[in-house]
Amino acid sequence: MKLWERVLETRLRRETQVTENQFGFVPGRSTTEAIHILRRLMERYREKKRYLHMVFIDMEKAYDSVPRLVIWDSLERRSIPWRYIELIRDTYAGAKTSVRAPVGETGSFLVEVGLHQGSALSPFLFAVILDELSKSIQQDIPWCMLFTDDIVLVAENEEDLNARLEEWRLALESKGLRISRSKTEYLYCNFSGSIEEENYVTIGDQEVPKTTKFKYLGSFVQSDGDIDGDVAHRVQAGWKKWRVATTILCDKRFPEKLKGKFYRVAVRPAMMYGSDCWPIKKTHARKLESAEMRMLRWMCGHTRLDRIRNKAIRERLEIACISDKVREGRLRWFGHERRRNLLAPVRRVESLIVEGKMSRGRPRLTWEEQIRHDLSELHLSEDKISDRTSWRRRIKVRDF
Repeated sequence: MKLWERVLETRLRRETQVTENQFGFVPGRSTTEAIHILRRLMERYREKKRYLHMVFIDMEKAYDSVPRLVIWDSLERRSIPWRYIELIRDTYAGAKTSVRAPVGETGSFLVEVGLHQGSALSPFLFAVILDELSKSIQQDIPWCMLFTDDIVLVAENEEDLNARLEEWRLALESKGLRISRSKTEYLYCNFSGSIEEENYVTIGDQEVPKTTKFKYLGSFVQSDGDIDGDVAHRVQAGWKKWRVATTILCDKRFPEKLKGKFYRVAVRPAMMYGSDCWPIKKTHARKLESAEMRMLRWMCGHTRLDRIRNKAIRERLEIACISDKVREGRLRWFGHERRRNLLAPVRRVESLIVEGKMSRGRPRLTWEEQIRHDLSELHLSEDKISDRTSWRRRIKVRDF
């Protein structure tokens, strides 16, 4: 069945495309790109001491609540050939399920609403449906971005944000979809530092919960534009992965090189997710290095009291310093971004002009400044980015 759904998905992608605002399940797009655009926008407004208002929309049971009639209507409006629509209809015809509970299992009953869970076709099908319902109210990136059913709306003032949120509510709820009142959150970035009246955003007649940080696509976005919360969360995520695998990592019967390989594959990626977009400070790097060294010492059966140098531990496990790997990932993403077309969303945010004056004093660290420091440290220049293979070879940090 999944093979047949893959065939249908391939045919659908040939017939229609979603707007560039959609980052989910689209070739060449990623969570890193969406996170990068949002962080770069916040840096621009923080630099000029301007306000920024964001609302992160979450939909209630997005896949399970899509009416079947909306599915077929959306495909027809996209001018999808009728034979493809009929083939998709056949996969939904007579679909049944049952509920298993501790006291037993219910009888089978028909499922007449929603997309199939676990289907290879459902993610792209949902993206097409959401794009069709919202194409008239979507704004340009970075003011409107979607990742499947995760939607972020950005505005310079509260009134504009409220008006746009109401447009989305009407567009979605008129077709049977519903915005979650409890999971949708409002983030107010007061980069000017001035004291203002209380801001609030509403969905209908209900106020949206206000927060100081939000977990967007797995990466924490803070109202002050810093990354302290995200770094702390990545350290916790790394420890969580490490504790799950302690039976392997702390077992003396396993070779140390095998432990190191397991760590590089399972634990370190969890600690580095989203780090490509970080303007990382020395304090953040020390937190990551400290957490990593504690893990590595326990994997070798040592503590700091044994007075064994960090370099010796790393050589035994064949693991490079996590700060160096973070820099490698950041430069790899920088090269990928620079090789993109100037009209690509990730490049357009660089040319965004924000009115205002910079304040006195030393400016906050930005991603661009961090990249300049990395290039200077490795004696590299942007001219070498065009050759992808050569660039990756120059920035590569080997695990001993």
